[in-house]
Amino acid sequence: MSNIRNFCIIAHIDHGKSTLADRLLEYTGTISKREMKDQILDGMELERERGITIKAKAVRMNYTDKNGIPYILNLIDTPGHVDFTYEVSRALAACEGALLVIDATQGVEAQTLANTMLAKNANLKIIPVINKIDLPTADVDTAYEQMKEGLEVDAEPILASAKEGIGIGEIVDSVIANIPPAKVVLNEPLSAIIFDSFYDSYRGVIVIIRVFDGSIRKGMKIRFMASDVEYDVLEVGYMRIKPVEADNLSSGEVGYVVAGIKDIHDIKIGDTITDSANPTKNPHPGYKEIHPFVFAGLYPNSTSDYDALKSALEKLRLSDSSLVYFPETSVALGFGFRCGFLGSLHLEIVKERLEREFGLSLLVTAPNVVYKVKTLKNQLLTIDNPAKFPNNSDITEIWEPYVEATVICPVDYLGAILDLCQKRRGKQIHMKYLNVKIVVLKYHLPLAEIIVGFYDALKSVSKGYASFDYEHIEPQKGELVKLEIMINSEVVDAFTMITHKDKAQTAAHYLTEKLRGIIPRHMFEIPIQAKVNNKIIARETISAVRKDVLAKCYGGDISRKRKLLEKQKEGKKKMRQFGRVEIPPEAFIAVLKIDE
Repeated sequence: MSNIRNFCIIAHIDHGKSTLADRLLEYTGTISKREMKDQILDGMELERERGITIKAKAVRMNYTDKNGIPYILNLIDTPGHVDFTYEVSRALAACEGALLVIDATQGVEAQTLANTMLAKNANLKIIPVINKIDLPTADVDTAYEQMKEGLEVDAEPILASAKEGIGIGEIVDSVIANIPPAKVVLNEPLSAIIFDSFYDSYRGVIVIIRVFDGSIRKGMKIRFMASDVEYDVLEVGYMRIKPVEADNLSSGEVGYVVAGIKDIHDIKIGDTITDSANPTKNPHPGYKEIHPFVFAGLYPNSTSDYDALKSALEKLRLSDSSLVYFPETSVALGFGFRCGFLGSLHLEIVKERLEREFGLSLLVTAPNVVYKVKTLKNQLLTIDNPAKFPNNSDITEIWEPYVEATVICPVDYLGAILDLCQKRRGKQIHMKYLNVKIVVLKYHLPLAEIIVGFYDALKSVSKGYASFDYEHIEPQKGELVKLEIMINSEVVDAFTMITHKDKAQTAAHYLTEKLRGIIPRHMFEIPIQAKVNNKIIARETISAVRKDVLAKCYGGDISRKRKLLEKQKEGKKKMRQFGRVEIPPEAFIAVLKIDE
């Protein structure tokens, strides 16, 4: 069993991780040419459409080397986008080594840097692979130089092309030769960590585990240490694209466990599974608790779908443990959930998965970050919903979350990128040239400035060449105000936003103008007002639909016409007082596009 190698593939987004995983599966004979399709580990329709990995996937490959020695290679393919870093960190905890993939045409990018640091902190053996060497624009020497300078990885890289199948044999040989074999401890009580899970309608919750000590087999009674519940094991096995049942899973192996778990709340990612009769004395410390950084409200379009949304969120959280949610009520939108995400792409993916996988129709409010507020009464409040923000007269200090952003870009676009970061209230702290063509920038930026539109703007000003990554730092004081939108003299909580005082006027004019164009005309006049600190700073008016009450007056005295017009005026006044304004779903989307 010392012939087990557990490793993952890490890289920046779109550097060829999933294609390399495809070639490894082919080379080791795990999947036949007939069954093969591109991005085979990306089973989600959404992943295949967007060409990105969202979920880390575990797969077992059986391989016999030239000397006839059999090996078990457990591969975990990880996401590359900054919003799914938690998936990467969980995968690293189940491995002893990592393949670091660098695109020969792009070189070292921001997420390459971030994932390398994660792998180093987890004490993994790193094998660098320079991929896409077959492309005419490939520059292997520059990629090698950036790897040595920027990543401080001294190992000689393997030159490969995952698309053409070049260098795959060398990668497999290097994995066997350089990655430490999984440590096998069979004489200790069972200790296994849950690093992923998903829900099956027929078999309940299926957990993906890495066994550190002992072994787990069918019929055994196991205990989940964090939730302190016990279950009988119905089936164990490993993943070879599809689940394959096995007699047992021993120390060093990665596989799945079915135990008829129907209560979703019994499962906690990072929990330790042990033997009920002989529990381990050393539970795994688990994963670092992840805190969401971006919040948004999710509301069903139809109030009758509330329970379906609740059930869908519970099931989705099993396969996405970084998602956080709790119920909330909005005056404008009714019952829904306040959800916490790791970033705006994470929000977008969760919304799409809920709509596709569970057949829901949803409304999303504008994303916002978590603020800390100190009041006159010396209370320290944590605000995740702009509608709950206290009045400015009651606040002494506001802290907003900040990030340290790393931007790697060609020198030609440096001026435009510096200008963009300046507009987003950024503060430059570091600038380093990797070579004469590539520069690394480090900026301190408010998180609120980058969650909407920043990534698109960065790609636009750099013609797609800049790469971006960030990590969270200590919050900083900010001069922020609450901007509220009133429609027909009533505050609509779904449009409330926190913005910097210098940007409040611009945002107010944008929103009021946008809403005037979206909200349909009613039988009465509708004022749309934006206010800050109880002071109206912008106003637009939707004029009333006018019925021609004079149509039947084809003569007679003017006083008769005036009487009819006065009667109409009184009716409209009354209607405005009691009338309800219908706000279409597109109006809520307008808030999302405020920074574009």
